[in-house]
Amino acid sequence: MDNSIISPKAKIDESVQIGPFCYISDQVEIGEGTWIGPHVTIYDYVKIGKNCKIFPGAVIGAIPQDLKFAGEVSYVEIGDNTTIREYATINRGTAASGKGTTKIGNNSLIMSYCHVAHDCKIGDHCIMTSYAGLAGETDIDDWAIIGGGTLAHQFSKIGAHAMIGGCCAIAKDVPPFILAARVPLAYEGINIVGLRRRGFSNEDIEIIGKIYDIIYKSGYNVTDALKIVEECYPGNVHAKTIVDFIRNSKRGIVK
Repeated sequence: MDNSIISPKAKIDESVQIGPFCYISDQVEIGEGTWIGPHVTIYDYVKIGKNCKIFPGAVIGAIPQDLKFAGEVSYVEIGDNTTIREYATINRGTAASGKGTTKIGNNSLIMSYCHVAHDCKIGDHCIMTSYAGLAGETDIDDWAIIGGGTLAHQFSKIGAHAMIGGCCAIAKDVPPFILAARVPLAYEGINIVGLRRRGFSNEDIEIIGKIYDIIYKSGYNVTDALKIVEECYPGNVHAKTIVDFIRNSKRGIVK
């Protein structure tokens, strides 16, 4: 903690390690076992969980880069066992969004120079590769991976277990379980390797593949394709996940 400025009002577990030249403001909570490297800035209204690692130069809790922000109290919440690498930036939420909190879940990895804007929600076990950026109110479900240098349009949604290639632009929602790449971003197949690593059975993977064949390769429009999926796979949990995601999409899904 030598040469760091740490507010005595901050709630920091005694086991937390803090490197030199850090700034930690009043309204900050940091859970046990977390490591804060040198030159880290943590502003007000930030809660960080247990056993996290925050690397040098990261800035967490700066006010939103949103002209609608009017100085209201808003928050950043980071779960347990999450790593924030060098020079990543994570902004607070806004009242205008109706959310007011930027959230990152457990066991996630935000690599160097990534940006997480106001009111974004990142789930558990997610990876943002270096230089990726999320505009405000982007939602990323559990186990998704965002490639390096990829940028997400405001209000975008990325489904669970999806993987997006590097240097892409996310302008439409990315359904769960798929691989997406190219410019403009497009469906490239399902994330077979990722699903196998996470314990999906061969039968589950085959069903997911057939569902996306109906959606993307059958020639049906999306509305009709979803009805067919429901008829072919009634009660299947993965079919329900896919159908619910697509039906709830407000931006439309990648082509």
